[in-house]
Amino acid sequence: MSDAATRTRDGDAGIRIADGVRAGIISGIHPPGARIRQEDLAAQYGASRVPVREAIRQLEYEGLVTVVPNAGAWVVRLTLAECEEIYRMRERLEPLLLRYSAPHLAPGDIDELHALAEQITATGEDTDAFLTLDTAFHLASYAGARTAQLGDLVGRLWNSTAPYRRAYVSSWSADARRIAHEEHHLMIASLRDGDTAEAERILAGHIRRTRRHLARTPEIFDAAVDQRAP
Repeated sequence: MSDAATRTRDGDAGIRIADGVRAGIISGIHPPGARIRQEDLAAQYGASRVPVREAIRQLEYEGLVTVVPNAGAWVVRLTLAECEEIYRMRERLEPLLLRYSAPHLAPGDIDELHALAEQITATGEDTDAFLTLDTAFHLASYAGARTAQLGDLVGRLWNSTAPYRRAYVSSWSADARRIAHEEHHLMIASLRDGDTAEAERILAGHIRRTRRHLARTPEIFDAAVDQRAP
């Protein structure tokens, strides 16, 4: 096999491994603090160490794992203070990303947001379905942004808080779910009206509510499994 073919094969395997581990982290299969062992991934995916290392590097870039030289890789684990800091960053940065995106969202794009919001409302108490659709909704609202740095940064911030967002949504009351749905629809209405400033304000409040709820539920962080070596 040629060197080019080997690189292509390893690259494809690296993408496949990264996709699988990413899905496992976001779904909670790999909890915060869990060790990601290269030998286990190589065996699971029938791959050499090269694509496994590439996958881990990609996940580190995305903010999902922490790599300690000569020690290994672990799923990112946050303290309450770290999570609050990230949500404060999101509270400032995501409205800015929405501002970049809004002028480039066509009516059809806003219709897609409406369809996603309707699907989210229909999820009821299904946390997995809500998280999948909610992520799709917010990323679609940012899809029009032409940025060199901001979009990637927001994506990494989303990734790093994914396990805690799952715990947060799982603890919602019926009122909390209703408010989240209403905020989605209010954002859409503001975007349809061309009132980007109002859409930004609603989004900032949407994120702020999550931050405040997390601050009131520190047990979410205490319950995170830490499998790091002492």
